[in-house]
Amino acid sequence: MTSARERGRIDRISPADAVELATDTGPGSRTVGAALLLEHPDPARLAAVLGQRLGAVPRFHQRLRAAPPGCGRPYWVPCPPETVAAAVRLEAIHAADDQALAGAAARELSRPLDGGGPLWRATVLVHRGAAVAVVLAMHHVLADGVGGLAVLAGVADHPAPGGPADPPGRAPTGGPTSRELLLDAWHERLRALTRPAAGWRRLRDGVRELGGPPRRAPRTALNVPTGSARAAHLAEVDLGALRARTRPLGATVNDALLVAVAEAAGAVLRSTGEDPAELVVSVPVSSRRSTAGADLGNAVGVMPVRVPLRGPLADRVRKVSRTTRARVGARGTSTAVLGPAFRALARLGVLHWWLDRQRLVNTFLTNLPGPPSVALAGAPVRRIMPIGVLAGNVGVAFAALSYAGRLGVTVVTDPAAVPDGAALATHLNGTLARLAGG
Repeated sequence: MTSARERGRIDRISPADAVELATDTGPGSRTVGAALLLEHPDPARLAAVLGQRLGAVPRFHQRLRAAPPGCGRPYWVPCPPETVAAAVRLEAIHAADDQALAGAAARELSRPLDGGGPLWRATVLVHRGAAVAVVLAMHHVLADGVGGLAVLAGVADHPAPGGPADPPGRAPTGGPTSRELLLDAWHERLRALTRPAAGWRRLRDGVRELGGPPRRAPRTALNVPTGSARAAHLAEVDLGALRARTRPLGATVNDALLVAVAEAAGAVLRSTGEDPAELVVSVPVSSRRSTAGADLGNAVGVMPVRVPLRGPLADRVRKVSRTTRARVGARGTSTAVLGPAFRALARLGVLHWWLDRQRLVNTFLTNLPGPPSVALAGAPVRRIMPIGVLAGNVGVAFAALSYAGRLGVTVVTDPAAVPDGAALATHLNGTLARLAGG
């Protein structure tokens, strides 16, 4: 791979990526990822396969550099090959049931990444001499959910077309000069000024995706400032059964998931004496349906959805479906509204303060369509557990992924802020079963 200067362009992060960097503040980490639960392959062979395939993802053998003041957004430069090789490691664990693996994965993602090297890490969890899981952790600036699926496709056996190319050779680690960065930044600014109509359209569509002017979310015990600790608990439902029951309601599986996660959170709140009429769930909205390992980064906005907590579940699903359908438009455009605001707060040094006190959302839900089935180093992957991020005062987040006919949901909490993670997963299992007709 050639350097940015040799290619004749500067490989900057996008404005959406810059939002991810701006919100990386406070004790928590903007690290996302997944745990792949395996049928006990050889750890050394698995680590070698991971090192070769992940090292072939173009963005995975680069590191991020900040530009000098006034010279635009940060940019990517090649990493020394030895730092890429060191990003794959083995770790012994004492228990290998699915819940123990979920907990180990959450703890692994809570560990900070090396900001001076590649912004990812792959950990092979070893139990009694056999590999039982791979935990892939990467900073959110590397990829959104769709990009994460592209990485998974490239790492799996028999990668699909458009996956990573052959591993790179030794690449130069230099980058553009300050003059080149300054000229490139001003060229980009001037180009934006020549397209004001497109900018206004994105702002208009972004406000629509956000549901109009900001409205306060209920104040709940789930919304307290979070630290760096993470715990994970699992819920699961038959995907076909859930889809069959939601389709006659004019709804999608994601609409049903919104109702299920809100009901689970509401049940825990009711057990402590709180009884909100609704919760606001923030859902990422991608502007792309797919991508390849050579084109990662973030192309995603957010859609806050007010989910009712009262009435029959079917009625709530119908209501949420009407809300989400009304907001469908230019997907991922809300960053045009939120991005400048977050970056301005970050420059003023008050973004962390605001995130710890925000009243716009109660929780996060990510839902991704996974592959039918995959194998890694010859070993079948029996389960994929996505692990999402917590930010500010959002003490619980839900990450869902469909795989092998099942819809799995990982409930991620800060156990110090929200100690009821297991109860949340229990309520979520029950609500999903009811929605699926079980």
